[in-house]
Amino acid sequence: MNKLNGGIPEEIVPEVLEIASRNYANNSQAYSASELIQAGSEAQIPAEFIQQAIQEVRSRKIRQQKQRRVLAIVGASVLAISAIWSIWTYNSFSRHASVVQAKWAQVENQLQRRADLIPNLVRVTQAYTEHEKEIVSLLQQSRQAYLQADTPEQKVAAVEEVNDAINHFQDYAANNSQLQSGQLFTNLQYEIAGTENRIAVERMRYNQAVQQYNQTIQQFPNSVLAQGLGFEIQPFFQAATTEP
Repeated sequence: MNKLNGGIPEEIVPEVLEIASRNYANNSQAYSASELIQAGSEAQIPAEFIQQAIQEVRSRKIRQQKQRRVLAIVGASVLAISAIWSIWTYNSFSRHASVVQAKWAQVENQLQRRADLIPNLVRVTQAYTEHEKEIVSLLQQSRQAYLQADTPEQKVAAVEEVNDAINHFQDYAANNSQLQSGQLFTNLQYEIAGTENRIAVERMRYNQAVQQYNQTIQQFPNSVLAQGLGFEIQPFFQAATTEP
């Protein structure tokens, strides 16, 4: 009681008065069973029917409360399950996306390895002839295009230029017996062949990872969540490699 007799903060006074008024209204509008029976007798309704009606109404209210509790529990369960599913699915998307990125990094390593062979091809070409400026220029430009590419799409396009330049070099070397007899050229042929094999393997692994990722985000209902979270279909690496 001492707490009630203490000062009431001004900021809670409106809320206190509102709640008190509501409680008073609810209490003043309540009727006792005897009052209802009396009202029923005035309407010539027997008391037992009034009692029965009171019991039915109370039972219905209890059932409604139970139904609301069940619905609340079901709703909370659905929300919890949806949240768990969303988190699990997001983690799955992220995991597959990370695998795709890792596999692409391996592809890039091998593409970079091949691009780094071009200066050696240029040196071999220049060592045996001073008249193949076109091949030298083509090799140098293709390597520069690859080094300037940033996105996977740009790198795939630049790879085509590297392939074309190396193919021109291979055609030139096939008709130059003096060049073919050199040890440096022979070593480069082994390097080119080995790099092409590594690229083929890493490209296959990358495409497998992309396929798994794309299938995961395209399946319903994953596709709905993927679209909302910004996970997009990734392209396959279809660039053709050169023939060693």
